[in-house]
Amino acid sequence: MKSVLITGANKGIGFETAKQLLRKGFYVFLGSRNLQNGLDALNKLNAEGFTNVELLQIDVTNDLSVNNARQKVEAKIDNLDVLINNAGINGGKEPYTALTSEPEEFKNAFDVNVIGTARVTKAFIGLLKKADAPRIVNLSTSVGSLSLQSDTNWPAYNYAKYAVYASSKAALNMYTIHLAYELKDTNFKINAVCPGLTATDFTFGNGGDVETAAKRVIKYATLNEDGPSGKFFSEETNPETGEISW
Repeated sequence: MKSVLITGANKGIGFETAKQLLRKGFYVFLGSRNLQNGLDALNKLNAEGFTNVELLQIDVTNDLSVNNARQKVEAKIDNLDVLINNAGINGGKEPYTALTSEPEEFKNAFDVNVIGTARVTKAFIGLLKKADAPRIVNLSTSVGSLSLQSDTNWPAYNYAKYAVYASSKAALNMYTIHLAYELKDTNFKINAVCPGLTATDFTFGNGGDVETAAKRVIKYATLNEDGPSGKFFSEETNPETGEISW
C-alpha cells in the first residue's frame, strides 16, 4: 500500500485530496496544525468508511512539531511514497497589495508557504528516498508566475495583485526548481502545481469545485516514471498541456 503525507489536510483542497487518495488505496497521513480540527476531519473520513488514514499533528513553522511528526511516521512505515506540501496562508488582510501590506504579513506568509515547505521536505526526505517512485507536489498558484503577473495581456493582469501571497509562492516555485535539480538523477518527480481558483475558506468561497482541484493535485502526485519533474503546472491556465511559465 502506498503512503502519502498531506500537510494542511484538515479542510479544503487538502482534505479532498486525502479523500480521493484514500479511494485510490493510499494510506494517508492527514496533516493538521490544529489538533481538534484534525480530529474533526479524521472523524468525517472515518464516518465515510475510510480507515487507512491517520491524523498527524504538524505545524510546518515549528521544528519540534515537524520532527515529532516525522518520528511518528517512521514508527509506522518504512518509506513514504508521496509528500504533498499543501499547507499555506494568504498572508494577511485584503487587499494584500505591495504598499498596504505590513512586513509582518510578508514574514508570516514566507514562514508557512516557503520555509515551512522546505522544513517538512527536509525532515521527510529520508523516508521519501526509500520509496521506489517518490513524488513531491508543492501547491503553488498561477499568481506566483512572474511571467503571467507581468503580462498585460493576461486575463488576470488587472486583478488585485495579492503581493504577499504571490511573492511567497514565487519563492516556493524557485525552491521547487532547485529541489528538482538536486534530485534530477534519481527516481523523484517534483513539481509545483496550481490547483486553480477553488471555492474554499482560503478564497472566501470563490472559484471552482474542490473535487476538480484535488484531481489536478493527484495527477502530479501519481506520475509514472515517464512523467515530468521540475515543472510548473496550472491546468486552469493552460488546459492543453497544463505547463505554464515561471
